[in-house]
Amino acid sequence: VKKEVAAWQGSRNNKNAKVNWRFTTEDARVKLSRLYPTLDI
Repeated sequence: VKKEVAAWQGSRNNKNAKVNWRFTTEDARVKLSRLYPTLDI
């Protein structure tokens, strides 16, 4: 499995694959607020 993943990873890296994020970090914090802990300072 490690060899297969390494081959896939090398192929993706050589293609300069990009991720098309659907929203910004700030939007994620709002939409997924239940997953982000609140800090009481």
